[in-house]
Amino acid sequence: MLVNKILKVVLLLLGGTFITLQSFAYEVEGSTVSSLMLILLTVLYCRWTKNKSNLFFWFLVVFTVAEVIGGISYHVSEIPEGEVNYYYYGSNILYMLAYAMLIVKIIKGLDLRKVFKEHSVPVLILVVLGVFCVSVVSATTENVLSVYENYLEFTYNTVIMVLLSVALINYMYRNDNKSMLFLIGSIFIFFSETIQLAYYYILLEDNNLGFIYSFFLVVAFLFFYLQSQLQFTGPEPEFNDETLEV
Repeated sequence: MLVNKILKVVLLLLGGTFITLQSFAYEVEGSTVSSLMLILLTVLYCRWTKNKSNLFFWFLVVFTVAEVIGGISYHVSEIPEGEVNYYYYGSNILYMLAYAMLIVKIIKGLDLRKVFKEHSVPVLILVVLGVFCVSVVSATTENVLSVYENYLEFTYNTVIMVLLSVALINYMYRNDNKSMLFLIGSIFIFFSETIQLAYYYILLEDNNLGFIYSFFLVVAFLFFYLQSQLQFTGPEPEFNDETLEV
């Protein structure tokens, strides 16, 4: 238990360090700290979680590998214009794969027939809003990235939007603490990724965005870890005033 508590304190300190480094645009140092933080979080999850999920474990592993690849890219020579940046494509594909594992993890636990029967209107609204949001966000990089990089960013934004939508549907379906924590984590991931896009490609000199997106990312993983310690209680009836006793 002592090691568990020490590790959690170290993770909090590393999270604060990562946010501080990103706030001052120390990208290389921040990437190193975030990789170490994710490795320790994976160890914490594997060592002290009673009911482990293979998909959540691989989400942590793949996300960590993507972060490491992103960190390595800072130490290589600048990619000449016209050549393929394998680090960029490799890390982003792995990020998408990691998020896809979370999506699959949630969908596997849903009764899709019941979901579409009871929440058909919200699902339809989410699809429409999702298409709109992805189109708007992806349009911000059209004049900055190459054609293939834009395709990748569009796919990346789609995966993030699907994660957020699935998290919301999961909460409407289950209505429990675990699904609520997962939804909050997904919301922070969505805003972190959106702000990060602006930080890297639009407002390059605004370090405030570096602070915000890194803070949101740390908070997102905090909620993801907290939900991983709970078990789904299954679909619960929605709150109803008539059930209260006087």
